[in-house]
Amino acid sequence: MEEDLQRLVEDFLTQKQILLVQVKKGILSKEQFLREVLKHIEQNYHLPVEKQADLLKEFEQYVFGYSRLSSLMDDGSISDIRVVSHDCIRIKREGKRMDAGIAFASEKEYRQFIDYIATRNQVNISNLNAIQRFTDTESHPDFIFRFTLSMPIVNTYSEPYLCIRKVPKNFPMMAQLVEKNMMDRATAELLVQRFRQGSTLICGGNSSGKTTLLNALKETLPDDMAILVAQQADELTTLFHPDMMFLHSLPGASESSVNYDLKHISIAGLTMDVDFFIIGEVKGGEALYLLNAAYTGQICAATVHAPSADRAPEKIVDYAMYDSRYSRNELMKMMDCFQTLIFMEHYRVKEIFACLGWNAEKENLEYERLFDHYTGGTYDHIRMDCLFIIYGLFASVWPDEVAGEAMGAVAPDQGRNGSCVATESSRESAPSDGISTKK
Repeated sequence: MEEDLQRLVEDFLTQKQILLVQVKKGILSKEQFLREVLKHIEQNYHLPVEKQADLLKEFEQYVFGYSRLSSLMDDGSISDIRVVSHDCIRIKREGKRMDAGIAFASEKEYRQFIDYIATRNQVNISNLNAIQRFTDTESHPDFIFRFTLSMPIVNTYSEPYLCIRKVPKNFPMMAQLVEKNMMDRATAELLVQRFRQGSTLICGGNSSGKTTLLNALKETLPDDMAILVAQQADELTTLFHPDMMFLHSLPGASESSVNYDLKHISIAGLTMDVDFFIIGEVKGGEALYLLNAAYTGQICAATVHAPSADRAPEKIVDYAMYDSRYSRNELMKMMDCFQTLIFMEHYRVKEIFACLGWNAEKENLEYERLFDHYTGGTYDHIRMDCLFIIYGLFASVWPDEVAGEAMGAVAPDQGRNGSCVATESSRESAPSDGISTKK
């Protein structure tokens, strides 16, 4: 049966590839497709009727599932799958890396699987397109699958590398993130309040929770706000908001192909009638257009890879300089429009800073620390001065004042040059919408 299945898969990857594409595009229904498969089996495979039915069932699982990886794709405790080789499959389960306990039978079967998922997702694999990123949003009811594939021509060893990130379709809301200990309730209220009032930058390393937090925060925005989301992979979605548009990049398969990267989408975003502009992850020239949007008064939000909150503005500026004639110092001045910086690590909110503005005399950005997980709470006043020297690096970070106890909520933001201070009255009056229920 295994040999017949592999032969059948190969038949549909070569002779009848068009049928797989038609199923993906919705031109052909699942039932119509399976009837064509059965007809092909009857005509080309000398099998008893019951064996034909078994082969069809196995092929259906292969086509509409993910072959030997199907059990891993279905497992809600697994966030990432890495296929290093046909007999080495690794997973990340609840933040811990381990062996998957399964393998492909041979290198040939694994290569065939790679060809299949490429065809299924309409991805052209060749020496010119040896590194591919693509997303499957349709095949699973609970997850979006983000694939990163590199072929042997760029690998040290002879087999493809395949990395799969599983993004929950029903992502957790702010209340659930509190339950999962990403933050406490007071911190969640602080974030919701500041997210609505001004531009926000969420930073951290890989799998730190940046996108998860951004997904939850954007769902707290009022229904009367028009929101545009630009992203490379379809990781940000909406569960409730009625006026949220999503655009994703379209990489060209060759030099002559149509190509829309995040920079193009961000430029388009500047001309659209939106109240809130979100970039899923900044990692190129789109940073300049994000900065321009925020600097002209549009509320923005984005994530960026950075090892700490104080390095996040520097990363944005580095990316912005790809497409900018502004000096580093000029771009750093523009960064004061990002009023909130959030640092994530190990799926926890570790630090929150409020930008107080640009200090022209010292030529630095001044920040106020609103929350520090490392010292155990949210504080009334901690000033962080970020001194930019020749390379724009933050040379020193020091506390100025520290006030006692952790707060339960925050007062409304008093502006870029003011401070955000919690008081007893603010704790009582601060809205909790966005945490318990959506407004």
